[in-house]
Amino acid sequence: MKHKRIILPAPEPYLNRRKKIIPVSAPLFDGNELAYLTRCIKSGWISSLGSYVEEFEERFSAYCGAGWGVACSSGTAALHLVLAAAGVGRGDEVIMPAFTMISTANAVAYQGAKPVLVDVEPDTFTIRPDKIEGKITKRTRAIIAVHIYGHPADIDPIKRIARKYKLLLIEDAAEAHGARYKGKPAGSLAAAACFSFYGNKIITTGEGGMVVTGNKKIYRRAAYLRDLAFSSARHFWHKELGFNYRMSNLQAAVGLAQLERVDKLVAIKRDNARRYTALLKDIAGIGLPPERPWAKNVYWMYAVTVEKEFGISKDRLRARLAQNGIDTRNFFIPINLQPIYAGICRGNFPVAEELCRKGFYLPSGFNLKKDDIAFIVNTIREARLCWWTRR
Repeated sequence: MKHKRIILPAPEPYLNRRKKIIPVSAPLFDGNELAYLTRCIKSGWISSLGSYVEEFEERFSAYCGAGWGVACSSGTAALHLVLAAAGVGRGDEVIMPAFTMISTANAVAYQGAKPVLVDVEPDTFTIRPDKIEGKITKRTRAIIAVHIYGHPADIDPIKRIARKYKLLLIEDAAEAHGARYKGKPAGSLAAAACFSFYGNKIITTGEGGMVVTGNKKIYRRAAYLRDLAFSSARHFWHKELGFNYRMSNLQAAVGLAQLERVDKLVAIKRDNARRYTALLKDIAGIGLPPERPWAKNVYWMYAVTVEKEFGISKDRLRARLAQNGIDTRNFFIPINLQPIYAGICRGNFPVAEELCRKGFYLPSGFNLKKDDIAFIVNTIREARLCWWTRR
């Protein structure tokens, strides 16, 4: 009898808290976060009407090379706002990668539209441009290109397709603050881009997100819908269905302080990645994250794959790391394997499924020390040696 190949990850391994815990991610608050928060609280302006929100929008959109920013409650909200602002609705189709966080698909579903999946590149884990055109139908309205784990998608060929078919192109840049494509910053590569400021992101506001765009129509519409579609003529007067997706002044104060040090934060991520790569490159069976010649990878998370020659599975390796207090995370489970989308997003996505089967990411927080990285790599090396010596 032929056995079905196991794709879905095992349950999360037990993290041994009797050991020193190395978390998978941790923020860094060593700038003006406390000072700005204190100033914000003393002013009494803690809601979305405070001055920090507007300043954060202006400075972050400028950092991304975009004309305008719309701060909101999450990266998912940012995606939803762009789709709603562009008029994507029931019966429409939106092309996106099969390998991504479920938020990308959810934002499409919120509008009553259908996610249409495309497989991804085996090295960058981003959408394959050569597979997009075959998925376009008369119902297609937009393409979402996701920059996965800090590496940008190959945007130029996707742009050509979007222009040819008059489709809206959106960057899902939730994990890519500071990433670059052919010298241009993530956030400036499409009609609109969406960022997340969740607690594990390079810039964090705890929870939060932002739309950045050079399209004035999308900007105005997204800003209007974000605030419950309040009428400018009179208060508490609503002609359309809007969303309560505002960012608070408290969150924006933290975000502004983080933005002041974004180059330092990106440099820490890249330095940690260099150390990991230098120590892992000679371990057979561990696939390392790439950086294409045209890309600046910010290594939001240091993502590895466990190949057959390593000797043990990804799940067993994660369990060994957890026994030593090392926290890790599985790669995203492809959208077509999610129970909520299984009947909608059917198809064959072998690369996305293979990444799910063999990929996970290592601790990638700003508090990582050189000794922590050395300990993590030595634990990986020992796990392999133990298996090979027992054979």
